[in-house]
Amino acid sequence: MPSSPESGSFRLDHASLKAWLLELDPESLQALWAEADRVRRTCVGDAVHLRGLIEVSSHCVRHCLYCGLRAPSAGLERYRMEAGEILACAHEAVRLGYGSVVLQGGEDPGLTQAFIADVVRAIKQETPLAVTLSLGERSDADLLAWRRAGADRFLLRFETSDPVLYRRIHPDLPGIPSDRFAQLRRMRDMGYEIGTGVMVGIPGQTWDTLAADLLRFRELDMDMIGIGPFLPSPRTPLGGAGASTFQAPPEQQVPNDELTTLKAVALTRLACPDANIPSTTALATLDRAQGRELALLRGANVVMPNVTPLPFRALYEIYPGKACLTETPATCQGCLENRLRSIGRTMAKGPGGRKSTLCKDSVPCDFHH
Repeated sequence: MPSSPESGSFRLDHASLKAWLLELDPESLQALWAEADRVRRTCVGDAVHLRGLIEVSSHCVRHCLYCGLRAPSAGLERYRMEAGEILACAHEAVRLGYGSVVLQGGEDPGLTQAFIADVVRAIKQETPLAVTLSLGERSDADLLAWRRAGADRFLLRFETSDPVLYRRIHPDLPGIPSDRFAQLRRMRDMGYEIGTGVMVGIPGQTWDTLAADLLRFRELDMDMIGIGPFLPSPRTPLGGAGASTFQAPPEQQVPNDELTTLKAVALTRLACPDANIPSTTALATLDRAQGRELALLRGANVVMPNVTPLPFRALYEIYPGKACLTETPATCQGCLENRLRSIGRTMAKGPGGRKSTLCKDSVPCDFHH
């Protein structure tokens, strides 16, 4: 059983993180939840930042083994939003009181450097919103152009810090090796706030790998960190019976369940006290009744409500049964306000960037298992 967080014995090294990820004792876990919530309150406050998600394109050149938008997926109705449609979504986000929008899409060459730059400039000229891009691996020329156009942030999940596992589930494009860690570092040098994240329960992911992922967040000093359960599309290699061939031995394989995901969120808050950490849609999909709230009570401080028009939203099926698939932005807004109120939280105002206080005094330096 872990020592109490109040005892000043919570050490965040690899062995301790792994032990916490494996912990099942309810009393011990309650101590972890309480400490993560305390650190969250101390470092980023009680206001929850709402970032309007705009799913701008379902085209993708990648062959990732779990995503429903992967290039080989047959029979999909692909789409790419027009500039005016994206801008209308941004204005809707302003009307709903959000401080930022996230332009997310598959890795789509059709979203050209000029097109995205023009869209970003228009959003920045016509609204007070911060603009986050989540468009996959792109050239430095694209990234620099978008930053100069006014993009504030870029999200690029590294998904797993295990290079062998990463290559198994994210095949390289021909002649273009994937190196997401290098892109994250370059984007920071360009002046972006950068976000990343991992999936919990990837077939082949071990407890040691997940503990290493959490340490990598701290090493890279991420501004935003998203953690969600692994939810594969059934039309992908990892979404069917073939997934069993990827599994680690049972005692080592991380499950893609709610409890493990929440432990990873809580431990990430302790390791990265002032980072922005979303309560992910994937977690809400796994637990529609209280998934969002539980993450917010265990360290998260961001929610990303979907403002994509419903006809497009239904086509952006990275995994099945996604939460809030049929709710209009206005309906979703009312639901979120009620959910936040139920746990004593409020909706934040403004763009919601990282405070970068470093908050060093909030976590005892040797809290350990």
